[in-house]
Amino acid sequence: MQVRRFALAVVELRGRPAPRTRTRRRSRQAQRSAVCRESVVTAADGVRLHVEETGPPDAELTVVFVHGFCMTSDAWVFQRRGLADLGRLVCYDQRAHGRSGPSEAGQCTITQLADDLYRVLNDRVATGPVVLVGHSMGGMTILGLADAHPDLFRDRIVAVALLSTSAGELPRLAFGLPAAMTTAVRHVLSPMAVGLRHTPSVLERLRGKGGTVSRALTRRFGFGPDAVPESTVDRLEKMIAATPVPVLGAFLSTLLDHDRLEAVGALRALPTLLLVGDADVMTPIEHSKVLADALPDAELAIEKGAGHAVILERPDAVNAHLRALVHRAQHATRRPNRAS
Repeated sequence: MQVRRFALAVVELRGRPAPRTRTRRRSRQAQRSAVCRESVVTAADGVRLHVEETGPPDAELTVVFVHGFCMTSDAWVFQRRGLADLGRLVCYDQRAHGRSGPSEAGQCTITQLADDLYRVLNDRVATGPVVLVGHSMGGMTILGLADAHPDLFRDRIVAVALLSTSAGELPRLAFGLPAAMTTAVRHVLSPMAVGLRHTPSVLERLRGKGGTVSRALTRRFGFGPDAVPESTVDRLEKMIAATPVPVLGAFLSTLLDHDRLEAVGALRALPTLLLVGDADVMTPIEHSKVLADALPDAELAIEKGAGHAVILERPDAVNAHLRALVHRAQHATRRPNRAS
């Protein structure tokens, strides 16, 4: 009798629709959106750029993150988690960083990085409005793109965030030197860059991951004076340690010579966020103030006590500002004259 009742119950249940079908379907869709999709974009000189995407491929708006020097797309871990609901998020490793391919030293320039970003946009974000978010060298890359392709900032790009970014004069503003000494600094650092490319073994030993020197330098130049979780320091130290010393030397010259202040004009009509920590010793607050002077309508956000790696050190504050920027960008896409 019990077997017969059980069989009848099974038959009855099979005839009923599955409970909460729509909820389960939405859950599966959310899971598919959260899955990281990896691809490769080939740069003009053949370097293979590692790209990662999350969110709906057909989202109305795409946010593209461009990481900084000695970092990888993993630097955006807190932004990718905290902003996942905004739609499609695209990150990639800059050439010679992370999982992207190595680069000839002569191609380690802001101009080339800007062209790499241009190819990522054309290949992975061929249509629709885009918000660009750059940190440090990633912000410089965006300014390089504005210099080379200002039309994009009229047609496709609807908002820009420049985090811990410089438009130029890095030696003078970073080291507090008079403008007349900038050339002298370059003369000193240029041979150093060559040495880093060709005799890296000593520095490699000094900065070994987990070493005292490596840890102290990461803590000093990456973060502000306030307490930072050890796991966060570990994350940054791991990315820095994974960047070959010759790559440091290859990019040093272009960072010192970077001057894209005139290109900032392409951003004037866009919602723009300038965010920096007031304890940043790599691209101090003066750099963001120079950008703010050139972009009077931009939002200048200053994180008290934060250092250069503000995206790791203050993720909640950064995410809040980025979320507000994306919302302004979504409003901008509804304007009649904006391409969508």
